Amino acid sequence: MSKNIFGEKLIPCSNNPLTGFYRDGDCRSGPDDRGMHTVCAVMTDEFLTYSKMMGNDLSTPRPEFSFPGLKAGDHWCLCALRWVQAWHDGKAPWVIPEATNERTLEVIDLHELVRFAWKNNQSEKQEQA
Repeated sequence: MSKNIFGEKLIPCSNNPLTGFYRDGDCRSGPDDRGMHTVCAVMTDEFLTYSKMMGNDLSTPRPEFSFPGLKAGDHWCLCALRWVQAWHDGKAPWVIPEATNERTLEVIDLHELVRFAWKNNQSEKQEQA
């Protein structure tokens, strides 16, 4: 059973669009997942543009791979190192901690993941409004 960054049962990241290295909706990872697709992230226009500029176009549909293309608001299992790269460049997307695999902690500090937690930041935005 895969666990999230809090050591609890990993919840699904997204079934629509279907995500995960194994395309089962979870950010599970195994020895064949060299990219470590373990960060459940909420796509933003800013991140999608950034990812495309970095050579990984996530917004264009690729029917030949059954890939619908992503849009802002979609949840997607990102490579942990891509998230770190985006974080360093000020473009990191929000994270859903409960759906982010504990293997992510091999690469990203728990504090940073919690700081980018979707629920936490949505609460802050509502308080500021």
